[in-house]
Amino acid sequence: MKQALQDFQHTFEGEIYFDSFYKSLYATDASVYRKMPLAVAFPKSEKGIQQLVQFASLHKTSLIPRTAGTSLAGQCVGEGIVVDVSKYFTEIISVDIENATVTVQPGVIRDELNEYLKPFGLFFGPNTSTSNRCMIGGMVGNNSSGTTSIQYGVTRDKVVRLKTVLSNAEIVVFEALSEEKFKEKTLQNSLEGSIYSVLYSELAAEGVREEIKAQFPKSEIHRRNTGYAIDSLIDTNVFGTSEAPINLCTLLCGSEGTLAFSTEITLKLDLLPPTNTAMVVAHYHTLEDCLNDVETVMQHNLHTCEMMDDVILDCTKKNKKYEPYRFFVEGTPKALLLLELKATTATLLDAATESLLKALTASKRSYSNPVLKDEAIDMALELRKAGLGLLGNMVGDKKAVACIEDTAVALSDLPQYISEFTALMKYYNQDAVYYAHAGAGELHLRPILNLKAQEGVDYFRKITTDVAKLTKKYKGSFSGEHGDGIVRAEFIPLLVGEANYQLLRRIKTAFDPNGIFNPGKIVDAYKMDESLRYEMDRSEPKIETFLDFKDSGGILRLAEKCNGSGDCRKSASASGAMCPSYQATKNEKDTTRARANILREVLTTNTATNTFNAPELKEVFDLCLSCKACATECPSNVDIATAKAEFLYQYNKANGVSFATKLFAKSSTYNKMAARFPKISNAVFSTPFTASILKKVGGIASERSIPLISSKSFNKRIKRKQNQVVANNKTIKKVVLFIDEFSNYLDASIAEDAYDLLTALHYDVTVIDSLDSGRALLSKGFLEEAKVAATKNVAFLKNTISSEMPLLGIEPSAILSFKDEYLRMVDDTVSAETIAKNSYLMEEFLASEIEKGNITAASFTSEAKQLKIHTHCHQKALSNQKVTFDVLNLPVNYKPTIIASGCCGMAGSFGYEKEHYATSMAIGNLKLFPAIRKTSEEVIIAANGTSCRHQIKDGTGRAALHPITILKQALL
Repeated sequence: MKQALQDFQHTFEGEIYFDSFYKSLYATDASVYRKMPLAVAFPKSEKGIQQLVQFASLHKTSLIPRTAGTSLAGQCVGEGIVVDVSKYFTEIISVDIENATVTVQPGVIRDELNEYLKPFGLFFGPNTSTSNRCMIGGMVGNNSSGTTSIQYGVTRDKVVRLKTVLSNAEIVVFEALSEEKFKEKTLQNSLEGSIYSVLYSELAAEGVREEIKAQFPKSEIHRRNTGYAIDSLIDTNVFGTSEAPINLCTLLCGSEGTLAFSTEITLKLDLLPPTNTAMVVAHYHTLEDCLNDVETVMQHNLHTCEMMDDVILDCTKKNKKYEPYRFFVEGTPKALLLLELKATTATLLDAATESLLKALTASKRSYSNPVLKDEAIDMALELRKAGLGLLGNMVGDKKAVACIEDTAVALSDLPQYISEFTALMKYYNQDAVYYAHAGAGELHLRPILNLKAQEGVDYFRKITTDVAKLTKKYKGSFSGEHGDGIVRAEFIPLLVGEANYQLLRRIKTAFDPNGIFNPGKIVDAYKMDESLRYEMDRSEPKIETFLDFKDSGGILRLAEKCNGSGDCRKSASASGAMCPSYQATKNEKDTTRARANILREVLTTNTATNTFNAPELKEVFDLCLSCKACATECPSNVDIATAKAEFLYQYNKANGVSFATKLFAKSSTYNKMAARFPKISNAVFSTPFTASILKKVGGIASERSIPLISSKSFNKRIKRKQNQVVANNKTIKKVVLFIDEFSNYLDASIAEDAYDLLTALHYDVTVIDSLDSGRALLSKGFLEEAKVAATKNVAFLKNTISSEMPLLGIEPSAILSFKDEYLRMVDDTVSAETIAKNSYLMEEFLASEIEKGNITAASFTSEAKQLKIHTHCHQKALSNQKVTFDVLNLPVNYKPTIIASGCCGMAGSFGYEKEHYATSMAIGNLKLFPAIRKTSEEVIIAANGTSCRHQIKDGTGRAALHPITILKQALL
């Protein structure tokens, strides 16, 4: 087969990989399953997909369609060729305004589609929790629905036309047909004709439709994806039960890529929803009260009716990103209902809100019903959306497992169904997690299981089997929106009856006689308790690390926290910075998920003495910028930046390091030497001939400018100022100003501005300018040297820093090391934690002092200025951007705005390195550079990271100022 794949490479219109690295990347999705594929293909054209179909038929293998790979039931894993259309099938082909339709390729992201449609006043309604990275092809395959289904329906309701490649490589369009056109199709001498003929003969047979209606889920359950949707297909003109035209798109939606391969999708659109919005958050002391209120609230034309239980809410308490989003939670509710209302006018919205509140009051089940507006609604919905990832943040081997999380029942059955479900969980001594789409009768119910142990896997099957039986009892859908996949397909005969199941098998054969499309899903299913991500009862590999990963239970469990939800695959148009390299390359290998997957694979399979010594790890970490966005934006807090530091340390021990790497790692030492003779040093750095030699030796991109040394280092500048004494009666507070190695030698004027600003504002400043933060050492994996620096710093500061005398820093990556990596390295953890709690960015400190009234606008100019702010990635991840906005907003006529810039792309030495230069600039060109280029020269660009300022200069020609310098210049 390897030779066949090698031969196929030469003619294939696309890219195909069959090395162990790529196969490992695609062995998992967001489910609990792991299947090593034969190869991974990225077709570039429709012909490329036809070629893959022909290859699979000839060589008796299979094709597994994949977009974002966020499937929870194992739809995107298999032993054949994984076909990823997310990279090249991303075109929005056309919009038909008159008929309110849009035609797209399957790799178009849902949120990006709606952003494109907004100017037309239209949007695509189904809205999953993964909407900023999930793709239309995947939504069709899964028949996705999400939070808006109670108002706008599910994907099946919206698909009007599909252009597909059939299993014989024939290109066929499926769309609505009259009865006459349908019968004409059955007479065609082709695979398409055979499909129509088989469907008609099967579904027209006596008693078949009655059996379908008797066995399939209740028709009022809109979210029903159990098997193929023959229960919807029979309700059409061809079978005399409806005037609705028959459309096989109904069948293909939710078929999980098992029947045909879609290349173009035409969707019916809706008018944009009303802009007047309110959300009532109903709080309940018991789950029963919450569920019994669902029918009541659903009488009020809700746009959203979502539920979260206390398990989800408790997960947010320790999450750096989502804890602030809990602001609306009152007391300690067992469950919440998020009830969103929309109206065309404010008056109508007020009336609808009042009516809902009266109904809740009358029911007497909820104990509090706060009303949210504007951004507060978005934050509440983000909290709900993060539910899946937050559950993955459970420390340890027990996880909330997706197996019974997709059941949907009629609303009238919901309370009793949940009551029986809860009793079942108690029988298994399980604490279940309850969240999701209560208004649609669907709750995502998850048992907490350890699938590394035989006992956990046994429960996995037993609980799934019993819940399947319970769902059948209520004539519900076992697959509401997440699909059958591997985890539920085995139970389809139980849920739809054996006769109907055999009918589904015959339909599969009609479409795909050789079984090349995504085998093991829906029919002839894989076993639900085999091919799991982890080997059962394995001996735990002993992995020694330099850094302390006890907060995750070790570095292996850090990797295992990634559940594949794919938040790291969001594009540059989405908010946040994760994952900058993926946003530039669109390669799965450059995601946080890929890095976690490969790290897990290597740590559990590599038999080398040094487990980390693996080329796969080197490749997957190569474009990681250590931006830290994953530490907060990933709902599971998979801190890949820290894992990369550990990897580099271990890999360097086995393989050594280049001179260029040493140069960057020990840059502060060399900068200190250069600072002795700044004029000579800068002449060497800036003269083309000598600069080119330095760049070649140091592995620096020829296009880069080398940072110049400050004409006077800060410690030279400060000598003339240290004798200035702040009058005691004017002193507000004592502070320690940490002059990091970057500020001291490269940006000494900024350090001087920081000192001048603090003293002018009446702070008693003690300067520390003799310490090296170790940031450059950390970034290159020189952890032993970094620990020496960190230990020295903690020892030096431990008797000085307290809440009464905080440590303030200028460069985010340097000062935030005290709050992050130091806690994983320093032996004196008590002192390190004390210093961490009392260490602040200058902007953080100033913002808090402004809030206390210690600093006022009276100290600053009233001159009008416009400012655009870009903040350092580490600040975004470990602090917040608002503090910078707040301090620059203090002068009365300063008008700052934060650029939604993500990562600048420089990331310390990353952007200087010749092998990373192109990626660095590509990242900058995603958001930051275009935003700056749009601004006039009068607009001040603020950036507090030294590498950010250099990137802005190289990428746009604009000089950015540190916020501290801007404030200092604004002093009266």
